[in-house]
Amino acid sequence: MPRSQVVIGVDSSTQSTKALFADAATGRTLAVGRAAHRVQGSAGARESDPEQWWQALGEAVAAGLKESGAPASAVTGIAVAGQQHGLVVLGRDRRPLRPALLWNDTRSAPQAAALTTALGGPHHWAARTGSVPVAAVTAAKWQWLREHEPTTAAACTAVRLPHDFLTERLAGVAATDPGDASGTGWYSTADRAYDAEILQLLGLKAELLPTVAATGGARIGTLTPGAAEFLGLASGIAVAAGTGDNMSAAVGLGLGGAGLLDHPVLSLGTSGTVFAATRTRPTSPTVSGFAAADGTHLPLACTLNCTLAVDRIAALLRLDRDDAEPGGDAVLLPYLDGERTPDLPAASGLLTGLRHATTPRQLLGAAYEGAVVTVLRALDEVLRSCGLDPDAPGVAARPLRLIGGGAQGRTWVETVRRLSGRPLVIPAATELVAVGAAALAASAASGADPVAIAQGWDTGRDTELPPVERDVETWERVGSVLERAAPTLLDRS
Repeated sequence: MPRSQVVIGVDSSTQSTKALFADAATGRTLAVGRAAHRVQGSAGARESDPEQWWQALGEAVAAGLKESGAPASAVTGIAVAGQQHGLVVLGRDRRPLRPALLWNDTRSAPQAAALTTALGGPHHWAARTGSVPVAAVTAAKWQWLREHEPTTAAACTAVRLPHDFLTERLAGVAATDPGDASGTGWYSTADRAYDAEILQLLGLKAELLPTVAATGGARIGTLTPGAAEFLGLASGIAVAAGTGDNMSAAVGLGLGGAGLLDHPVLSLGTSGTVFAATRTRPTSPTVSGFAAADGTHLPLACTLNCTLAVDRIAALLRLDRDDAEPGGDAVLLPYLDGERTPDLPAASGLLTGLRHATTPRQLLGAAYEGAVVTVLRALDEVLRSCGLDPDAPGVAARPLRLIGGGAQGRTWVETVRRLSGRPLVIPAATELVAVGAAALAASAASGADPVAIAQGWDTGRDTELPPVERDVETWERVGSVLERAAPTLLDRS
């Protein structure tokens, strides 16, 4: 009986690395190895040592290999999906010159605003790159580094995203994909190449950047002997270009040219993220008009404050996260880490509508409502960027796929259901970023389309919840406070 082939999908996130071992033919998960990262910084700073990511990748692969029981010789492909936007600067020895600036580091907000103005304003940026610079975008972080640490910037011989850094360690090749590259601010989604004028504006030489592969599933090389020894795998294994975490999750859900198009997804994690794969190139200043890993487009909007912020409110109130009830008159916007959508990097939380009768459980419910209304308003903008009217009956009735840690929480699910009025689809697979990366690895090994591979694996097996009547009153109350308070009360800059 022939031995099954195995592929490894790596999810290198802000907090941890996961290495998912999957049967290449069926997509069946054989094991998931895990290892934690450390994030440091305060007052807007968020940094990590990239060497931690590499060590964590080794630990996660070793744990997954042991748990799966698969021989190392059965592994045919590996791909990394990483947290987007982070800035990794390397020296001549290809080692990091400093800790990486992470996507949620907001110190670069002034540089983002200055860059937006320097290139003609939001609409000009959106038309060229698909997105407008915000603090998260890599271009703003590079500009921050040039202004605050010019010696480090001058010593830099290579600029990488987190997933690029790990992929280069695996294959010895400096490569990225259009999806993750489109989050840098210096990649043109119109021309599908680095934008020379923006690079000049940033004082950044193109030779410092990785080559952009055609797709995230493109085979850019093979596992080097050194990487193979470090990971306990065989050298010569196919290495995919890999992609960003959101692009990989889309692949894992079967979203793309060979699968579902214009179907919305809401990811409930530390951040709240909404996206859809589409053939329409987004040019709206209100969303991030990313490229997808398979050659389509992935308009996306991200809010900084989601599950972590609501958990913090629960802790302050000394309640369990599910000890919540609808907020009544209270409105709580839990913008504890600033906010990205709407773009309020210096924002703080806001509580209003407090009454004598307001209970702690209502306050917690109001935090859920504030977070969910914020991310659902962002979803409407994503749908518009796909050329859809979010209020049109057919579009409003389109199922919303709910993923991320919050999708396993009863209160999160019911709050999204109540405030969206949409049917919900909750995939059974919980490690969709790693599943998508595994499909990219299988694509690199076989040459097949990664979205078609994920579709064939049936990674969209799911629970379906019918729609309930939309809570328009709460929607309008929270939205009204948000519109009236921003930026006067919310932005503390």
